[in-house]
Amino acid sequence: MRPGALRLNFGLARFSGLYLAAAFIIVFGVWTPSTFLTGATVHSVASGQAVTAMLGIAVLIPLATGVFDLSVGATVNISAIVVAILQTRDHQGIAVSIAVAIAVGLVIGIVNGFLVVVLHLNSFIATLGMATVVGAVQEIISAESQPLPPTSSAWLNMTQYQVFGFQIVFVYMLILALIVWWVMAVTPVGRYMFAVGGNAEAARLSGIRVGKWTWWSLIASATISGLAGVFYASLSGPSLTFGAGLLLPAFAAAFLGSTQLTPGRFNVWGTVLAVYVLAIGVKGLQLVSGVQWANDMFNGVALIIAVAFAVWRQRRTGRISYEAPPAGTEDLAAPVTSPDGNPESVSPEPGRAH
Repeated sequence: MRPGALRLNFGLARFSGLYLAAAFIIVFGVWTPSTFLTGATVHSVASGQAVTAMLGIAVLIPLATGVFDLSVGATVNISAIVVAILQTRDHQGIAVSIAVAIAVGLVIGIVNGFLVVVLHLNSFIATLGMATVVGAVQEIISAESQPLPPTSSAWLNMTQYQVFGFQIVFVYMLILALIVWWVMAVTPVGRYMFAVGGNAEAARLSGIRVGKWTWWSLIASATISGLAGVFYASLSGPSLTFGAGLLLPAFAAAFLGSTQLTPGRFNVWGTVLAVYVLAIGVKGLQLVSGVQWANDMFNGVALIIAVAFAVWRQRRTGRISYEAPPAGTEDLAAPVTSPDGNPESVSPEPGRAH
Protein backbone atom coordinates (compact mmCIF):
# COMPACT_ATOMS: atom_id res chain seq x y z
CA MET A 1 0.00 0.00 0.00
CA ARG A 2 1.40 3.34 -1.00
CA PRO A 3 2.20 5.86 1.79
CA GLY A 4 -0.71 8.02 2.79
CA ALA A 5 -3.33 5.65 1.37
CA LEU A 6 -6.41 5.10 3.48
CA ARG A 7 -6.23 1.85 5.36
CA LEU A 8 -9.39 0.44 6.87
CA ASN A 9 -9.17 -2.02 9.71
CA PHE A 10 -12.36 -3.74 10.73
CA GLY A 11 -10.73 -6.38 12.90
CA LEU A 12 -11.94 -7.62 16.27
CA ALA A 13 -9.35 -5.49 18.05
CA ARG A 14 -11.36 -2.34 17.27
CA PHE A 15 -14.88 -3.36 16.29
CA SER A 16 -15.70 -6.39 18.41
CA GLY A 17 -18.58 -4.43 19.93
CA LEU A 18 -20.23 -3.97 16.54
CA TYR A 19 -19.87 -7.66 15.75
CA LEU A 20 -21.27 -8.58 19.15
CA ALA A 21 -24.23 -6.24 18.65
CA ALA A 22 -24.87 -7.83 15.24
CA ALA A 23 -24.75 -11.28 16.84
CA PHE A 24 -27.26 -10.23 19.49
CA ILE A 25 -29.59 -8.81 16.84
CA ILE A 26 -29.41 -11.99 14.76
CA VAL A 27 -29.87 -14.38 17.68
CA PHE A 28 -32.71 -12.55 19.40
CA GLY A 29 -34.23 -11.52 16.08
CA VAL A 30 -34.57 -15.19 15.14
CA TRP A 31 -35.58 -16.19 18.66
CA THR A 32 -38.33 -13.63 19.20
CA PRO A 33 -38.81 -11.56 16.03
CA SER A 34 -42.28 -10.31 16.93
CA THR A 35 -41.04 -8.42 19.99
CA PHE A 36 -37.33 -7.84 19.37
CA LEU A 37 -37.26 -6.70 15.75
CA THR A 38 -39.61 -3.79 16.21
CA GLY A 39 -39.32 -0.02 16.08
CA ALA A 40 -40.64 0.15 19.63
CA THR A 41 -37.68 -1.89 20.87
CA VAL A 42 -35.20 0.33 19.02
CA HIS A 43 -36.73 3.51 20.41
CA SER A 44 -36.99 2.04 23.92
CA VAL A 45 -33.33 1.00 24.03
CA ALA A 46 -32.15 4.30 22.53
CA SER A 47 -33.96 6.55 25.01
CA GLY A 48 -33.75 4.20 27.99
CA GLN A 49 -29.95 4.08 27.86
CA ALA A 50 -29.34 7.77 27.10
CA VAL A 51 -28.78 8.75 30.74
CA THR A 52 -26.50 5.73 31.29
CA ALA A 53 -24.46 6.78 28.26
CA MET A 54 -24.19 10.31 29.64
CA LEU A 55 -22.91 8.92 32.91
CA GLY A 56 -20.43 6.71 31.04
CA ILE A 57 -19.13 9.82 29.28
CA ALA A 58 -18.91 11.56 32.66
CA VAL A 59 -16.74 8.86 34.26
CA LEU A 60 -14.37 8.48 31.30
CA ILE A 61 -13.17 12.10 31.64
CA PRO A 62 -11.48 11.60 35.04
CA LEU A 63 -10.43 8.09 33.97
CA ALA A 64 -8.53 9.74 31.11
CA THR A 65 -6.53 11.71 33.69
CA GLY A 66 -5.89 8.60 35.77
CA VAL A 67 -8.40 9.06 38.61
CA PHE A 68 -11.75 7.57 39.56
CA ASP A 69 -14.99 9.39 40.28
CA LEU A 70 -17.19 7.04 42.28
CA SER A 71 -19.55 9.84 43.30
CA VAL A 72 -21.29 10.09 39.92
CA GLY A 73 -24.13 7.82 41.03
CA ALA A 74 -24.84 9.92 44.10
CA THR A 75 -24.48 13.13 42.06
CA VAL A 76 -26.97 12.10 39.39
CA ASN A 77 -29.38 11.06 42.15
CA ILE A 78 -29.24 14.24 44.21
CA SER A 79 -29.57 16.47 41.14
CA ALA A 80 -32.74 14.62 40.15
CA ILE A 81 -34.14 15.08 43.66
CA VAL A 82 -33.18 18.75 43.79
CA VAL A 83 -34.71 19.64 40.42
CA ALA A 84 -37.96 17.93 41.39
CA ILE A 85 -38.24 19.39 44.90
CA LEU A 86 -37.55 22.93 43.70
CA GLN A 87 -40.47 22.70 41.29
CA THR A 88 -43.04 20.80 43.36
CA ARG A 89 -42.29 21.96 46.91
CA ASP A 90 -40.66 25.36 46.44
CA HIS A 91 -42.60 26.33 43.30
CA GLN A 92 -39.54 27.45 41.37
CA GLY A 93 -39.49 27.72 37.59
CA ILE A 94 -38.00 25.02 35.38
CA ALA A 95 -34.99 27.10 34.35
CA VAL A 96 -34.06 28.03 37.92
CA SER A 97 -34.53 24.44 39.13
CA ILE A 98 -32.33 23.04 36.37
CA ALA A 99 -29.62 25.65 37.01
CA VAL A 100 -29.53 24.86 40.74
CA ALA A 101 -29.44 21.09 40.14
CA ILE A 102 -26.52 21.39 37.73
CA ALA A 103 -24.79 23.78 40.15
CA VAL A 104 -25.06 21.08 42.83
CA GLY A 105 -23.09 18.77 40.55
CA LEU A 106 -20.55 21.53 39.89
CA VAL A 107 -19.98 22.03 43.63
CA ILE A 108 -19.53 18.29 44.16
CA GLY A 109 -16.89 18.27 41.42
CA ILE A 110 -15.06 21.21 42.98
CA VAL A 111 -14.99 19.46 46.35
CA ASN A 112 -13.80 16.20 44.77
CA GLY A 113 -11.00 18.08 43.06
CA PHE A 114 -9.99 19.76 46.31
CA LEU A 115 -9.82 16.41 48.11
CA VAL A 116 -7.76 14.74 45.40
CA VAL A 117 -5.53 17.56 44.17
CA VAL A 118 -5.00 19.75 47.25
CA LEU A 119 -5.30 17.19 50.05
CA HIS A 120 -3.71 14.43 47.94
CA LEU A 121 -6.33 11.86 48.92
CA ASN A 122 -6.69 8.64 46.99
CA SER A 123 -9.35 9.43 44.36
CA PHE A 124 -11.06 6.10 44.94
CA ILE A 125 -11.48 6.78 48.65
CA ALA A 126 -12.18 10.50 48.30
CA THR A 127 -15.00 10.15 45.78
CA LEU A 128 -16.44 7.10 47.51
CA GLY A 129 -16.59 9.08 50.74
CA MET A 130 -18.09 12.02 48.86
CA ALA A 131 -20.79 9.73 47.51
CA THR A 132 -21.74 8.79 51.06
CA VAL A 133 -21.86 12.44 52.14
CA VAL A 134 -23.99 13.37 49.13
CA GLY A 135 -26.35 10.51 49.96
CA ALA A 136 -26.76 11.85 53.48
CA VAL A 137 -27.44 15.37 52.18
CA GLN A 138 -30.02 13.93 49.81
CA GLU A 139 -31.86 12.31 52.72
CA ILE A 140 -31.87 15.63 54.56
CA ILE A 141 -33.29 17.72 51.74
CA SER A 142 -35.84 15.06 50.75
CA ALA A 143 -36.84 14.30 54.37
CA GLU A 144 -36.30 10.64 53.40
CA SER A 145 -39.49 10.64 51.33
CA GLN A 146 -39.96 10.28 47.60
CA PRO A 147 -40.60 13.73 46.11
CA LEU A 148 -43.55 14.24 43.82
CA PRO A 149 -42.63 14.45 40.13
CA PRO A 150 -43.29 17.72 38.29
CA THR A 151 -46.17 17.33 35.85
CA SER A 152 -46.01 20.37 33.60
CA SER A 153 -45.99 19.62 29.88
CA ALA A 154 -42.86 21.74 29.35
CA TRP A 155 -40.98 19.66 31.93
CA LEU A 156 -42.05 16.32 30.45
CA ASN A 157 -41.49 17.41 26.86
CA MET A 158 -37.93 18.43 27.73
CA THR A 159 -36.88 14.78 27.35
CA GLN A 160 -39.95 12.96 26.02
CA TYR A 161 -40.63 15.03 22.93
CA GLN A 162 -40.11 12.74 19.94
CA VAL A 163 -37.77 13.34 17.02
CA PHE A 164 -38.16 10.75 14.23
CA GLY A 165 -39.67 8.39 16.77
CA PHE A 166 -36.81 8.81 19.27
CA GLN A 167 -37.29 10.68 22.52
CA ILE A 168 -35.22 13.85 22.41
CA VAL A 169 -33.12 12.77 25.41
CA PHE A 170 -31.33 10.47 22.94
CA VAL A 171 -30.47 13.50 20.81
CA TYR A 172 -29.15 15.31 23.90
CA MET A 173 -26.87 12.37 24.58
CA LEU A 174 -25.49 12.44 21.03
CA ILE A 175 -24.84 16.19 21.28
CA LEU A 176 -23.06 15.73 24.61
CA ALA A 177 -20.98 12.89 23.17
CA LEU A 178 -20.02 15.02 20.18
CA ILE A 179 -18.92 17.92 22.39
CA VAL A 180 -16.87 15.75 24.76
CA TRP A 181 -15.34 13.85 21.83
CA TRP A 182 -14.28 17.12 20.20
CA VAL A 183 -12.71 18.37 23.43
CA MET A 184 -10.93 15.10 24.20
CA ALA A 185 -9.84 14.16 20.67
CA VAL A 186 -9.30 17.45 18.84
CA THR A 187 -8.35 20.19 21.30
CA PRO A 188 -5.14 20.48 23.36
CA VAL A 189 -7.27 19.97 26.49
CA GLY A 190 -7.71 16.31 25.60
CA ARG A 191 -3.99 15.95 24.94
CA TYR A 192 -3.15 17.37 28.35
CA MET A 193 -5.65 15.09 30.11
CA PHE A 194 -4.42 11.95 28.38
CA ALA A 195 -0.82 12.96 29.05
CA VAL A 196 -1.63 13.32 32.76
CA GLY A 197 -3.41 9.96 32.83
CA GLY A 198 -0.68 8.26 30.83
CA ASN A 199 2.27 9.40 32.90
CA ALA A 200 1.72 12.16 35.44
CA GLU A 201 5.40 12.71 36.16
CA ALA A 202 6.33 12.96 32.47
CA ALA A 203 3.45 15.38 31.96
CA ARG A 204 4.63 17.51 34.88
CA LEU A 205 8.17 17.62 33.52
CA SER A 206 6.72 18.70 30.16
CA GLY A 207 5.15 21.73 31.82
CA ILE A 208 1.60 20.42 32.07
CA ARG A 209 -0.23 21.46 35.23
CA VAL A 210 -1.22 18.00 36.41
CA GLY A 211 -3.33 19.16 39.34
CA LYS A 212 -5.26 21.64 37.21
CA TRP A 213 -6.34 19.11 34.60
CA THR A 214 -7.14 16.46 37.21
CA TRP A 215 -9.33 18.96 39.05
CA TRP A 216 -11.07 20.05 35.86
CA SER A 217 -11.76 16.44 34.91
CA LEU A 218 -13.53 15.84 38.23
CA ILE A 219 -15.53 19.05 37.83
CA ALA A 220 -16.59 18.05 34.32
CA SER A 221 -17.58 14.58 35.50
CA ALA A 222 -19.77 15.86 38.33
CA THR A 223 -21.35 18.61 36.21
CA ILE A 224 -22.31 16.17 33.47
CA SER A 225 -23.69 13.85 36.15
CA GLY A 226 -25.81 16.71 37.46
CA LEU A 227 -27.14 17.34 33.96
CA ALA A 228 -27.87 13.63 33.54
CA GLY A 229 -29.84 13.70 36.80
CA VAL A 230 -32.02 16.50 35.46
CA PHE A 231 -32.76 14.51 32.32
CA TYR A 232 -33.52 11.38 34.34
CA ALA A 233 -35.99 13.25 36.53
CA SER A 234 -37.78 14.57 33.45
CA LEU A 235 -37.75 11.19 31.71
CA SER A 236 -38.61 8.81 34.56
CA GLY A 237 -39.38 10.93 37.61
CA PRO A 238 -37.24 11.42 40.73
CA SER A 239 -36.11 8.45 42.78
CA LEU A 240 -34.20 8.16 46.04
CA THR A 241 -32.14 5.16 44.92
CA PHE A 242 -31.70 5.01 41.14
CA GLY A 243 -28.22 6.56 41.07
CA ALA A 244 -26.44 3.65 42.70
CA GLY A 245 -27.75 1.33 40.01
CA LEU A 246 -26.15 3.44 37.27
CA LEU A 247 -22.63 3.43 38.72
CA LEU A 248 -21.62 -0.06 37.55
CA PRO A 249 -23.10 0.32 34.03
CA ALA A 250 -21.27 3.62 33.60
CA PHE A 251 -17.89 2.18 34.54
CA ALA A 252 -18.54 -1.02 32.58
CA ALA A 253 -19.27 1.09 29.50
CA ALA A 254 -16.15 3.25 29.96
CA PHE A 255 -13.81 0.27 30.40
CA LEU A 256 -15.44 -1.82 27.68
CA GLY A 257 -15.41 1.25 25.44
CA SER A 258 -11.64 1.52 25.93
CA THR A 259 -11.33 -1.75 23.98
CA GLN A 260 -13.29 -0.37 21.03
CA LEU A 261 -12.45 1.95 18.11
CA THR A 262 -9.28 3.25 19.81
CA PRO A 263 -8.09 0.24 21.84
CA GLY A 264 -6.05 1.11 24.89
CA ARG A 265 -7.57 4.56 25.36
CA PHE A 266 -10.76 5.74 27.01
CA ASN A 267 -12.85 7.22 24.21
CA VAL A 268 -16.33 8.68 23.88
CA TRP A 269 -17.70 6.74 20.93
CA GLY A 270 -16.37 3.45 22.26
CA THR A 271 -18.20 4.17 25.51
CA VAL A 272 -21.46 4.97 23.72
CA LEU A 273 -21.07 1.82 21.62
CA ALA A 274 -20.49 -0.27 24.74
CA VAL A 275 -23.61 1.10 26.43
CA TYR A 276 -25.83 0.09 23.54
CA VAL A 277 -24.18 -3.26 22.89
CA LEU A 278 -24.86 -4.21 26.50
CA ALA A 279 -28.37 -2.78 26.30
CA ILE A 280 -29.20 -4.82 23.18
CA GLY A 281 -28.06 -8.02 24.89
CA VAL A 282 -29.98 -7.24 28.07
CA LYS A 283 -33.14 -6.32 26.18
CA GLY A 284 -33.07 -9.50 24.13
CA LEU A 285 -32.51 -11.70 27.17
CA GLN A 286 -35.30 -9.99 29.06
CA LEU A 287 -37.72 -10.46 26.16
CA VAL A 288 -37.04 -14.19 25.81
CA SER A 289 -36.74 -15.06 29.49
CA GLY A 290 -38.27 -12.29 31.57
CA VAL A 291 -35.38 -12.45 34.08
CA GLN A 292 -34.56 -9.33 36.09
CA TRP A 293 -30.91 -10.08 36.76
CA ALA A 294 -29.77 -9.76 33.13
CA ASN A 295 -28.72 -6.12 33.45
CA ASP A 296 -26.45 -6.66 36.46
CA MET A 297 -25.02 -9.85 34.96
CA PHE A 298 -24.16 -8.26 31.63
CA ASN A 299 -22.60 -5.17 33.16
CA GLY A 300 -20.55 -7.08 35.73
CA VAL A 301 -19.23 -9.59 33.21
CA ALA A 302 -18.49 -6.81 30.71
CA LEU A 303 -16.46 -4.86 33.29
CA ILE A 304 -14.40 -7.93 34.22
CA ILE A 305 -13.76 -8.89 30.60
CA ALA A 306 -12.87 -5.33 29.58
CA VAL A 307 -10.30 -4.85 32.33
CA ALA A 308 -8.88 -8.35 31.78
CA PHE A 309 -8.53 -7.64 28.05
CA ALA A 310 -6.78 -4.36 28.76
CA VAL A 311 -4.25 -6.07 31.04
CA TRP A 312 -3.70 -8.86 28.51
CA ARG A 313 -3.17 -6.36 25.72
CA GLN A 314 -0.72 -4.40 27.85
CA ARG A 315 1.38 -7.49 28.54
CA ARG A 316 1.18 -8.74 24.95
CA THR A 317 2.17 -5.42 23.39
CA GLY A 318 5.16 -4.81 25.63
CA ARG A 319 6.02 -1.47 24.10
CA ILE A 320 5.38 2.23 24.57
CA SER A 321 3.16 3.87 21.97
CA TYR A 322 3.81 7.45 20.95
CA GLU A 323 1.09 9.52 19.36
CA ALA A 324 1.43 12.77 17.43
CA PRO A 325 0.23 15.75 19.46
CA PRO A 326 -2.13 18.39 18.12
CA ALA A 327 -0.50 21.14 16.11
CA GLY A 328 1.34 23.60 18.31
CA THR A 329 1.72 21.21 21.25
CA GLU A 330 4.55 19.00 19.99
CA ASP A 331 6.59 19.67 23.12
CA LEU A 332 3.83 18.17 25.23
CA ALA A 333 3.78 14.79 23.53
CA ALA A 334 4.02 12.05 26.11
CA PRO A 335 4.20 8.28 25.83
CA VAL A 336 0.90 6.54 26.38
CA THR A 337 1.69 4.58 29.51
CA SER A 338 -0.03 3.71 32.70
CA PRO A 339 0.84 5.65 35.86
CA ASP A 340 3.00 2.76 37.04
CA GLY A 341 5.10 2.97 33.87
CA ASN A 342 3.61 0.01 32.02
CA PRO A 343 2.78 0.64 28.35
CA GLU A 344 -0.71 1.15 26.97
CA SER A 345 -2.63 0.36 30.12
CA VAL A 346 -6.13 1.80 30.37
CA SER A 347 -6.34 1.17 34.08
CA PRO A 348 -5.90 4.43 36.02
CA GLU A 349 -4.06 4.63 39.27
CA PRO A 350 -6.38 6.12 41.88
CA GLY A 351 -5.12 8.67 44.31
CA ARG A 352 -1.71 9.36 42.90
CA ALA A 353 0.09 12.47 44.14
CA HIS A 354 -0.79 15.66 42.29
